[in-house]
Amino acid sequence: MIKRKNWRSNTEVKVLAQHICMSVFKARRVIDQIRGRSYEETLMILELMPYRASYPILKLVYSAAANASHNMGLNEADLFISKAEVNGGTIVKKLRPRARGRSYPIKRPTCHITIVLKDSSKNDLDSYFEKKYM
Repeated sequence: MIKRKNWRSNTEVKVLAQHICMSVFKARRVIDQIRGRSYEETLMILELMPYRASYPILKLVYSAAANASHNMGLNEADLFISKAEVNGGTIVKKLRPRARGRSYPIKRPTCHITIVLKDSSKNDLDSYFEKKYM
């Protein structure tokens, strides 16, 4: 028999994008708007937002929903964003040549974006086993 803890972890999908070339603060501005919302509402919000950070986040949400429907057989209409976070990544450092043989540092920040989708439908263990094994 499957433990209940393992059964719950099967109803969530986690995606991670690393080394996205943008500031953590710019990405968090978008992530804070979609945290806790349903999948369909999130798509509408991200498509209409004017920020550059919304495009890679939109791709991540699409990818997570596709993984949930293909790998786990979950319905996309029942998904919601349970966890969304942005962490700082490495800083790409370059040097720009300036006058009189000097150099000027350029720092390009990167970030790591994590999105977790969960199934909001109230399934008990019996319906879970019917979907999985029958």
